[in-house]
Amino acid sequence: MDATPHLLRPPLRHRLPAGVRTALVWCGVAAFPVLLALTVAIVSDGPGRYHSVLEMIPRYALPALVMALPAVLLRRSPLATLALMLLGSAAMTVMIHSWHQGYLADLRYLQLLAINLVVGFVAATRSRRLSVTVAVLTLCAEIMIGYLDLGDNAVFQPEIPTLGMLATWMIGNSVRARRRYAEALRSQATTQAVTAERLRIARELHDMVAHSIGIIAIQAGVGSRVIQTQPAEAGAALRAIETTSRETLAGLRRVLGGLRQADPSNPAPRDPAPGLADLDRLAEATAEAGVRVELCRRGERRPLPADIELSAYRIVQEAVTNVVRHAGTPRCRVTLDYREHDLHVEVVDEGRGGPVAASGFGIAGMRERVGLLHGDFAAGPVPGGGFRVAARLPLPETVASPAVPA
Repeated sequence: MDATPHLLRPPLRHRLPAGVRTALVWCGVAAFPVLLALTVAIVSDGPGRYHSVLEMIPRYALPALVMALPAVLLRRSPLATLALMLLGSAAMTVMIHSWHQGYLADLRYLQLLAINLVVGFVAATRSRRLSVTVAVLTLCAEIMIGYLDLGDNAVFQPEIPTLGMLATWMIGNSVRARRRYAEALRSQATTQAVTAERLRIARELHDMVAHSIGIIAIQAGVGSRVIQTQPAEAGAALRAIETTSRETLAGLRRVLGGLRQADPSNPAPRDPAPGLADLDRLAEATAEAGVRVELCRRGERRPLPADIELSAYRIVQEAVTNVVRHAGTPRCRVTLDYREHDLHVEVVDEGRGGPVAASGFGIAGMRERVGLLHGDFAAGPVPGGGFRVAARLPLPETVASPAVPA
């Protein structure tokens, strides 16, 4: 059985229809004045003596319910909740003459605590300017109600509600600040993830399309020149264009399939990503474009993680593409050196060389790939002519070769 629906089940209050929730809220609001009047009628005769527990329950419970009932509006309108609590406190203070005596004095402090907690909720969920205004006005109302509650030999201390209000507001404001900081961190992490994914897709498309279009352009030029005099050569060029186009379409399908994987209800088949085993095929396609690639492998060949295989393949592909397009040389050398803790990739040609171009994304994309794997990258002209691209890709411990004893 799939447990996902149970994990995503909303709270009970959200499972009720909106009309039912609204009706319950308004019933609670409508019951507030009735409960307040009942409280005043029962409690206003003083603490007295009680002959049973049943006689004591209403005198304790009703004042507490008067302050708790407005809480049904807390999430929708905390300001309305606060206003009703202050109204109930003021009404009971004026009408109940023994409010400062006996157990009612303890309930009075509990009501002050409930009002302060609502102010803290406002400070945690509303703007600082609004929460400060609400805290000041509520504190003034509490002090006024406190002075109305004075009776014989009663002493009111305004510093008690002041300290309570200050503490609850500071706690609520701290919660608000921490929530905003957490939201900013989540937003920043989301932006960074989106940017990283966008750059990954851009690198993948550039490395794949630039190489393929370069080979297609060269083969099309060869075919157009020899189509009249050497039909066999023209046919070979067209077959190379067809093969390269199909490989490019397969690569694009793989990239788009990866993007479509974000929708679990519509999974797309994904072709395997190219790796170092595909370099022979890359060399054959490049040879058909007029540049012979000499592959040289050193060290113990072993399976590597998919991200390292893909990055190494793309680095070689982009470097060879640059040789085909810019070097003006008929050959280049690709060296893969499998070392104990890293893989070294080097592409060297003997062409025109020259400095690294400021524009373009090939070199920048290779450098980003290596940087994401915490490796080293270098690209530049070789003294005496030619160009060299070198990368060092660290290997995880699980695929590192054991050290050879001396």
